[in-house]
Amino acid sequence: MTTTLDPEAPAREPAVTGTALRRQLAAAARVLLALTVLLGVVYPAAIWGVSRLPGLEHHAEGSLTPTGSSLIGVDPVPMDPAADPWFHTRPSASAPDRAVAGLGPADPTTSGGSNLGAAAEDLGTAVAERRAAIAVREGVDPAAIPPDALTASGSGLDPHISPAYAALQVPRVARVTGLGEDRVRALVADATDGRSLGILGEPRVDVPALDASLVAAAPGIR
Repeated sequence: MTTTLDPEAPAREPAVTGTALRRQLAAAARVLLALTVLLGVVYPAAIWGVSRLPGLEHHAEGSLTPTGSSLIGVDPVPMDPAADPWFHTRPSASAPDRAVAGLGPADPTTSGGSNLGAAAEDLGTAVAERRAAIAVREGVDPAAIPPDALTASGSGLDPHISPAYAALQVPRVARVTGLGEDRVRALVADATDGRSLGILGEPRVDVPALDASLVAAAPGIR
C-alpha cells in the first residue's frame, strides 16, 4: 500500500532540541538582565540626575515652602485664632472642621468640590456662613468680600486668590505681624502673577508663596 503525500500540506516543524531550548533561555536571560539594568538603574539614575540640575530642585522635592507646598492651597493653622497672621486661601469643601461652611484648613489628602448646584440651599447656607465669618475675621463690611473668598475651587486646594481678596486681608496681617501695611502690600505684589500670555485668565496671588515670604519677613509669626 502506498501513501500519496499532499504537496500543498504545510511541512511539520521540527521538535525543539535541548540545545535550541538552552540557546533561547540564555537569550531571554540576557534580554531580561539588559532591560533590568537599563530601566531599573540607568533610566531612574538619569531622571534623578536631571532633577538635580539648577532650577529644578524645587520641583523635584515637592515644591515645599516653610508653610506647606507652593502647589497646594492649605491654610496654616494660627497658634492664636484671635491673632491670625496668615493670608488665607479660598474655602474648601474638604475642610474637616467645618464641612458645611468650608472654613479652616482643607484636607490635602482629598481633592474635589462640593458638587452643589448654584440653586442648592446648602451652598447658599455655606456662602452666608463664610461671608459672616470672614467679615468678622477681617473686620470689614460683608458686602466688601469678593466672590472667590466665598466659593470653593473645583479642586478645593487652589493655591491662588484674587488681588481683591489679598488686599482685604492686608490690614489684619499687617496689624498682627507688625510689618506695616505698605510692606505687606509689597509682599502681595511680589506674589502676584498677571494674566497668562498677557490675555488668558485673571491676575492671581500665590498664597503659599505669600505666606512663605511673611515667614521670611517676620520669622516670629506662627
